[in-house]
Amino acid sequence: MHLKELMTSPVATVAPDTSLADAAKKMLALDIGLLPVTNGREIVGIVSDRDITIRAVAKGMDPKRTGVQEVMTKEVFTCPVGSDVQTACSLMEEKQVRRLLVVDADHSPVGIISLGDIALHLRREQAGGVLNKVSQPG
Repeated sequence: MHLKELMTSPVATVAPDTSLADAAKKMLALDIGLLPVTNGREIVGIVSDRDITIRAVAKGMDPKRTGVQEVMTKEVFTCPVGSDVQTACSLMEEKQVRRLLVVDADHSPVGIISLGDIALHLRREQAGGVLNKVSQPG
């Protein structure tokens, strides 16, 4: 099965200077927990609901004045849209992540594949195995 069949798309993005409050509002409106951060077509990071909560709000940063670039994760793991699910599972296990950005040939974001997406569509044993490996301390 290919990622194209399971991924969530289209992908909403934010610019690096988007305030955390605006990013959180976008997440709420779209019922998502992760936004790729792009500078034009270039992926420069990702910001999650957890980044906003733990890296900013819990430290007293003002969500209206703080840009996502201040708390985003700069190391973004991607998988080509034509990849199969097993490739994504292997990458999630190796990198200890629960979500991957799915990109096209130009490295533009076209979707997001999550462990939840995989769990919904594959046997429980496979998703459970990935979850077990992703959850182990590095």
